[in-house]
Amino acid sequence: MEKQKRIADYNIRIGKLPKGKLNKITDVKGIKVGHCTIDNEDNKTGVTVILPSENNIFPNKYIAASYVLNGFGKTQGLIQIDELGTLESPIALTNTLNVGIVNDAIVDYMLEICNRDSVEMESLNPVICECNDRYLNNIRKKAVKKEHVFNAINNCSIDFEEGDVGGGKGMSCHELKGGIGSASRIIELDGKKFTLGVLVQSNHGLLEDLCINGKHVGEELAKIIDVLKVADRGSIIMIIATDVPLESRQLKRICKRASVGLCRLGSFVDHGSGEVAIAFSTANIIDHNELKDKISVEIINENKIDVMFRATAECVEEAVLNSMVTANSIIGYNGHIRESLKDYILDI
Repeated sequence: MEKQKRIADYNIRIGKLPKGKLNKITDVKGIKVGHCTIDNEDNKTGVTVILPSENNIFPNKYIAASYVLNGFGKTQGLIQIDELGTLESPIALTNTLNVGIVNDAIVDYMLEICNRDSVEMESLNPVICECNDRYLNNIRKKAVKKEHVFNAINNCSIDFEEGDVGGGKGMSCHELKGGIGSASRIIELDGKKFTLGVLVQSNHGLLEDLCINGKHVGEELAKIIDVLKVADRGSIIMIIATDVPLESRQLKRICKRASVGLCRLGSFVDHGSGEVAIAFSTANIIDHNELKDKISVEIINENKIDVMFRATAECVEEAVLNSMVTANSIIGYNGHIRESLKDYILDI
């Protein structure tokens, strides 16, 4: 994979906390990310898959939570996460009208690996996230098929591409090119180092509102970049992962802090947008076939959670910027254009 130039490579440092080795969600051990991209005259779209664990996650569930900042979205699987507080499937990101097809593919994948592992699976809560890429993609064609999902799974790795790839291919962010972005932070608790990572699918915001590291650059950029002026009808998916031991309630609190990262970038969460955060911790494993009446889990001292809040805000802010500066300018469906921030970053 060719090394991509990210926001830190432009001498722009987001936040105070130290970054992980790759500065990606995969700095949390066990996580892998893969893409499958569809790029032709009509379709600029695809699918991105997050494998949360090296093991079969259905019998070895993670504690999880979600938070919907604004609900103009169609993400699937949040009801059971909020009720039971666990994650039992990979997480897939795609476009709005392909949620059903991607769901079927993830179910087939989980049936396959459960059969391989002699695990009885008669129900599953697949987590399928979406943003609407209709500006650059002929979304009505529902171009993503089951084989694309399996290709994304087979392409999963620790060091993955960002920008206009996979589920981010057709996404727009602050009326520029958006897509997939990631970031991570190192946290120290009781003298031991932990990691928090974020992956976003960015498809939100207005150009004139864009802020970078506290600097209001959007108004100046709007003078030199010709964009179609439309209402902010975008969305963003924010996946937060950590190896810090947390309960579901604590993870939901962390999900809420994703909004801080968005605000730092200039987002005001428009009526027609869908901002969804999902968080999970790899520290505790919940056995699907547990026979004991009581189980024990380790959790962080609530009085020490502030560093997690800061890490989440920093990671979301940086992940969105990474999704923009790693993306290429695109001419999409019906000749619609989204320019890349990287072509203007030195000017600002």
